Amino acid sequence: MKLATLKDGSRDGQLAVVSRDLSTAHFATGIATRAQQLLDDWNFISPQLEDLYTTLNGGKARHAFPFDPRACMAPLPRAYQWADGSAYPSHVRRVLHARGAEVPAHLLEVPLMYQGGSDDFLGPCDDAVFADPAWGIDLESELAVVAGDLSMGAAPDAALEAVRLVMLANDWSLRSLVPAEVASGFGFLQSKPATAFAPVAVTPDELGPAWRGGRVHLKVSTQVNGQRLGDVEGGAGMHFHFGQLLAHLARTRNVRAGAIVGGGTVSHDDEGQGVSCLAERRALEMVHDGHAASAWLQSGDLVRIEVFDAGGQSVFGAIEQRVRSTEDPDPVPAATAAIDGKAG
Repeated sequence: MKLATLKDGSRDGQLAVVSRDLSTAHFATGIATRAQQLLDDWNFISPQLEDLYTTLNGGKARHAFPFDPRACMAPLPRAYQWADGSAYPSHVRRVLHARGAEVPAHLLEVPLMYQGGSDDFLGPCDDAVFADPAWGIDLESELAVVAGDLSMGAAPDAALEAVRLVMLANDWSLRSLVPAEVASGFGFLQSKPATAFAPVAVTPDELGPAWRGGRVHLKVSTQVNGQRLGDVEGGAGMHFHFGQLLAHLARTRNVRAGAIVGGGTVSHDDEGQGVSCLAERRALEMVHDGHAASAWLQSGDLVRIEVFDAGGQSVFGAIEQRVRSTEDPDPVPAATAAIDGKAG
């Protein structure tokens, strides 16, 4: 099943079911109006949405309409929790080496994770607005999952069973603010602005054999201004699977339905696959050339992130965002953008 949330002028938008080929959609009105409502009552609501999904894919949904990702909010526009891991050791090693920082001794034993802001996610085509390009604007292509309820102390296998949806994210970072925040001992805050998500969230079964071992075994394609940054396999380089990441989060607390956990910047030891963020590209440039040649993002740059299945079909739809500055003429904050009128 594929789901999206359409802008209707409200904070939480309107839940819709999207066809497998991303061509059409149908409002879930009458079954559930918001994504969080579905997650709170998954066992009752999801079978009804699955029926609608089957009808939509069969071309028999009476009120179907063309799907437009530009009308989408994040699939879950705001969440009770957004915790982002860093499950790809190659990314951690490269970026820390470039910063002159030590790699954690227990990198392969205990997941790295930080608590991000979850009250203001960006939609897939919303402008990413920043106040100062000197902060080192960087993208991070990531995969993430949305969980159902998990009890404190849940084992990784049980946690994996709680995965309800899989998503694609752009976890924006302000690299120049990172060192001071890390040195403070309290970690990321201002260096992690609002995260963006692709237009569609999918149930794990929708991924078929690509969803195995708690990982998404598909390539994450990242472009900046139409130029390839990377096509990085999302499963092979992921040391901790999503069940382990969720279990780590639940070690000392209950995790409630709608919590989102990210796997971190998708990375792989094979440099031929490219990278999923500029920090990693700059780190490799420093290793090979002695200096970082790639610049951080500037106002006007266009970022595109997408995942394709074995048949070449876009799985989540694309994140396509333009970097903007608050100094640009009449920048429109993404959080206020909405399509005209209300969803019926």
